[in-house]
Amino acid sequence: MSEQRVAVITGGASGIGRETCLHFARKGDRVVVADFNEAGGRETVRLIEDNGGEACFARVDVSSQDSVEALVEEAVARFGRIDVMFNNAGIGGAGPVLEQNMELYHRTIGVNQHGVAYGIMAAGRKMKELGIKGVIINTASVFGFLASPGTFAYHATKGAVVMMSKSAALELAPYGIRVVAIAPGAVDTPILQGYKNAGLIDSMRAKVMGGELTKPEAIAKSVYLISLEDAEAINGSVVMVDQGYASFK
Repeated sequence: MSEQRVAVITGGASGIGRETCLHFARKGDRVVVADFNEAGGRETVRLIEDNGGEACFARVDVSSQDSVEALVEEAVARFGRIDVMFNNAGIGGAGPVLEQNMELYHRTIGVNQHGVAYGIMAAGRKMKELGIKGVIINTASVFGFLASPGTFAYHATKGAVVMMSKSAALELAPYGIRVVAIAPGAVDTPILQGYKNAGLIDSMRAKVMGGELTKPEAIAKSVYLISLEDAEAINGSVVMVDQGYASFK
């Protein structure tokens, strides 16, 4: 079994996920680009391979436990190991509490919350089985701590990711497996742009130190640093990768 690291990254077709795939590959890791969006995911693989990296695409519906477990099995079948699991796939889930579209509500819970839980369980079991002291990184959000109107379901899921990460870290620590959550703020991603609300985006931009939306590449670099063995003291933590967003009222 090769000692070269393998990173499985969900939501790898765009935004933070794509940039994280590219960054890990540039650093020499083998990458499994996982997404429901096959065209976008395969484009990420092409970008990696064009730059001399090694990657493959795996289609996944993170709201399905069977699909996530199959993803982890596919990664190990292809590369022989799994060292990093980045549970990053997510959707916006906008909507005021009294006007919830329940189909969207359940879809948001399924992707953002259940998808992370399935990823933690599948990757954790496989790392334990293989004796790999790996790391599982989960995308939470500053909105797991801070309230804003119109995103009821999204807040619920990101708060859940925070506590799932802490709980899983406690249980997986005896196996040398770390679990860490990251909390991005205002990041220039398709999810944010999908709100199509210039006023909202401008107000978020104003809360970022420097006055500009955070680039997905900046989040990718932080995720990579957390994944390194040198970051062994970071476990059960929520790392704020928000450029000071949560420091403002």
